[in-house]
Amino acid sequence: MQRIVDHFHTLIDTGKLHSGMKIPSIRNFAESHGVSVSTVVDAYDRLVAEGLLVPRQNAGFFVRSFGHAAYLCDDSAQKNAGSFDSRWMLNRIWQSHDVEINPGCGWLPPRWMDEEGLRRTMRTMSLHANGSMVGYGTPKGYLPLRWKISDWLSLQEIFCPPDQLLMTTGAAHALGILIQHLVKPGDTVFVDRPGYSLVFAHLKRMGANVIGVPWTPSGPDIAVLAQLLAQHSPRAWFTNARLHNPTGASCSTPTAHKLLQLCAQHDFLIVEDDVCAELDSAARRPLASMDQLERVIYVGSFSKTVSPAMRVGYIAAHPDLIEDLTQFKMITGLTSSEVGERFVYQMLTDGRHRKHLKGLRENLARAQQDARRKLAEAGMVLFNDASEGMFVWARHPAHDDSRALSSRALDRDIYLAPGQLFIHDDQVTPWMRFNVGYCDHDALFDFLAGV
Repeated sequence: MQRIVDHFHTLIDTGKLHSGMKIPSIRNFAESHGVSVSTVVDAYDRLVAEGLLVPRQNAGFFVRSFGHAAYLCDDSAQKNAGSFDSRWMLNRIWQSHDVEINPGCGWLPPRWMDEEGLRRTMRTMSLHANGSMVGYGTPKGYLPLRWKISDWLSLQEIFCPPDQLLMTTGAAHALGILIQHLVKPGDTVFVDRPGYSLVFAHLKRMGANVIGVPWTPSGPDIAVLAQLLAQHSPRAWFTNARLHNPTGASCSTPTAHKLLQLCAQHDFLIVEDDVCAELDSAARRPLASMDQLERVIYVGSFSKTVSPAMRVGYIAAHPDLIEDLTQFKMITGLTSSEVGERFVYQMLTDGRHRKHLKGLRENLARAQQDARRKLAEAGMVLFNDASEGMFVWARHPAHDDSRALSSRALDRDIYLAPGQLFIHDDQVTPWMRFNVGYCDHDALFDFLAGV
């Protein structure tokens, strides 16, 4: 069957089959090539599913009018992109997984992931699945995985039984649920400055009054935060306190204590996005461990450590809020994927995960050291001296607008992440985010040193 699929791929890619052309019928192809009709049926169905062929009732199969190239990313549009904002990130960076020099992306290199473990788990689940693989899951998510997360949170000094956990379709889904449930139009919401662009976009769509809290190498600027709280009464603060995206900084313990004191004094919630927790070799305490889920809502994910393709995340919060969020989750999208949750549970319990995490941290430590050294040698100014996590926040001393520099880099097929993407009000900034896992190309540093 695969040989037939590959045969038609070749004919279409080389132009021997043109858009709109009819291909041989199933029976004719089977007879002329000496294969079974059922094999040809499976191959044609695969080609239809891939979008290469279109079936027409009582007429046969035809090459799709726009061809295979329509599925490919429009490189010219990417290279000529002059506007860098959250929409640009969604429509360009997230379509650029195959770009060779892509330090602006937000995911780990595929070669660092446990692909053999992923394949083995898929085989195991297909052969020995316990329970049904069809139907809806339970409202809060797969219970054995929630128990596993509960055990892990206890190691983080967060007491959170499974009933206080809600599984979601990744951390982005978790943050979206929280924003929709907690924030009403006109509410004031604090965010990190710089911070996570998808949160900004979601809050703006909700009509929130978004206020940025500046970040320092030791976390949020407490003095500025106190001034902002004297002027505003935020409903919540969405923050990424550990291995911060995009700066790579982590909130120090003294800063965390002062932050939680201000939180209690001014009566607002903190949504702690801690998706890189397992990449933290220093094992810093999350804000939720100091608060025990009274005012802090904790968001986690397995995208960075298991696979982003699984889209499995979770929310840990006060039991009353979890019950409300569960109902909101069911109303807006029913249950999350139990298949994905079972898959992650299998990966976490197969005995390889601890070794895999150790390897990820070692890869990141080496990449951090190399990237920071090469960025400094290229003349870049670094935000801090951290040595962990995925990101480095840096600026070029000769350029005040990182968008212009990023646009010039596109001409070299280098995809940078200008700092404006991470500023809620789109203010021009010289800073840029570098993913250390993708800073292994000399062409990147040659470009930075020469501009």
